[in-house]
Amino acid sequence: MNAPFQESSSPSSSDNEPLNLLIAAPRGFCAGVDRAIEIVEKSLERFGAPVYVRHEIVHNKYVVEGLKAKGAIFVKELHEVPGDAPVVFSAHGVPKAVPAEAERRNMIYLDATCPLVSKVHRQAERQLEKGRHIIFIGHEGHPEVIGTMGQVEPGEMTLVETIEDVDTLPFAPDEPLAYLTQTTLSVDDTREVIQALERRYPDISGPKAEDICYATSNRQAAVKELAHDCDLVLVVGAPNSSNSLRLVEVAERLGTPGKLIQRADEIDPAWLDGVGTIGLTAGASAPEVLVREVVDALAALRPVHEKTITAAEEKMVFKLPRQLTE
Repeated sequence: MNAPFQESSSPSSSDNEPLNLLIAAPRGFCAGVDRAIEIVEKSLERFGAPVYVRHEIVHNKYVVEGLKAKGAIFVKELHEVPGDAPVVFSAHGVPKAVPAEAERRNMIYLDATCPLVSKVHRQAERQLEKGRHIIFIGHEGHPEVIGTMGQVEPGEMTLVETIEDVDTLPFAPDEPLAYLTQTTLSVDDTREVIQALERRYPDISGPKAEDICYATSNRQAAVKELAHDCDLVLVVGAPNSSNSLRLVEVAERLGTPGKLIQRADEIDPAWLDGVGTIGLTAGASAPEVLVREVVDALAALRPVHEKTITAAEEKMVFKLPRQLTE
């Protein structure tokens, strides 16, 4: 289908023609994000405002602003937090040095790290115990990568992003190695990097199950289900959200233009010129209210026919920290 996509401001003869809207399922909040937001909200109930949060709890401005309105204060580092105030660590995970500093200062801290990210941290420890150097597949500078690499001593883990990075690794073919991955990567890109590692290092050890989280995989699968039938795919998410950016890439890899938007007011009506079918999804940090906002904005431009495209059912729920349940 994939009609030509042109960004122009000229009027279109299809202005009043119905717009088919294929909405991906699953989309939006995952269990880890639900848990992280609930940790901040319940901390405010338990301790009262303010509750400090180190870094964005999740990568979504709407969510962050909503928590600020309830009394959360977001900071970059622990030294900005008063010693007697509770602090929450973000869902992306933190280096070991951060909780260690909090304990030295006798701070009240709650760890909102996604349990699937924590699982990668534990895997890193086990691989080091077996004497293996870790190759970590991820995006440099992402908070999850900083947190995971901060679980080990400098020099015990090497970051790679691409197949080309694999080609430049300095290790001998028989050196004891293991690989782990960031949880929010492209399933397809990561598979290619892993295959390159396994070709160069046949004895490299990997996790029993892939580290890319179920929510990331499911949201990418849902985009794959609908992209072939769309002229354009809209992804609701933040520009610093890795999993949201990957959803745009998945659509574009299939030949369908993708646009990342944070809110409905970022939609350019010219994007709809010559477009009969739009796909709509949301990154794991984007709430459903923003998806419905986009639907309403599109309906104000053209009559909309909605259809949900379901790739998987999600029932995952993660427990809250003991401090909030006792």
